[in-house]
Amino acid sequence: MPELPEVETTKNGIAPHIVQQTVARIEIRQPKLRWPIPDEVVRKLPGQKVESVTRRGKYIGVHTQAGTLIIHLGMSGSLYFVDPDTPPMFHDHVDLHFAGYDKVLRYTDPRRFGAMLWQEGDWQTHDLIAHLGPEPLTEAFNAAYLHAKAKGRKQAIKQFIMDSKVVVGVGNIYANEALFMAGIRPTRAAGNISQARLALLVDCIKQVLVAAIEQGGTTLRDFISGEGKPGYFKQELKVYGRAEQPCRVCAKPLTEIRQGQRSTVYCAHCQK
Repeated sequence: MPELPEVETTKNGIAPHIVQQTVARIEIRQPKLRWPIPDEVVRKLPGQKVESVTRRGKYIGVHTQAGTLIIHLGMSGSLYFVDPDTPPMFHDHVDLHFAGYDKVLRYTDPRRFGAMLWQEGDWQTHDLIAHLGPEPLTEAFNAAYLHAKAKGRKQAIKQFIMDSKVVVGVGNIYANEALFMAGIRPTRAAGNISQARLALLVDCIKQVLVAAIEQGGTTLRDFISGEGKPGYFKQELKVYGRAEQPCRVCAKPLTEIRQGQRSTVYCAHCQK
């Protein structure tokens, strides 16, 4: 599933090519994604100039004067550029054509868990975005904030930091990696962790995400960035996907458990 670094990489990949370009038309071959694509997308987006492309959590906003096209990549979605005469494959659901630009921005999504939505005015007031917690790479996400949110919480720390109402974009892969870097066992109750250790966790989350963004995300199954380049952070993973393999610090076998139907891999010796 594309997580924050993959979405950020996609946003950075497509933005230079479509900002200040005018949308000529939108070609929708499959209107039923996670939710039906709103009629407003077809009625209001064509003829609009793209003013900017931003990200909030795992949502990409393509901003125009008329409104914002909100894109979520879901479990398996991706955006990439193709020549206009490139035949669509079975899972290629939407094409954005731009006036005077020789490439088409194509959205593909085998599982159709992604979304294309429309919001007029401030896109962050959309129902799916308004409740989101702070961005992890901003100053708003800090030790004092996380400690206050964690106070009295019995929820396991891994699931706590994966809650988008607490902080956005810390998906399963990066939660595993950040907790390992911080030396915190993923099963520990969030409310039982000191502010000093949470401060370290905040720093580790930021470091892991920055490193992943710099390397283009993590290619696990089919993630391809907006420029058609795979992410290389998988090569840097310390615990995720390495169950029973030696810990890179102490060489003891890594442990794998299930938390919230997600794989959790950690070192029982290094993480307390």
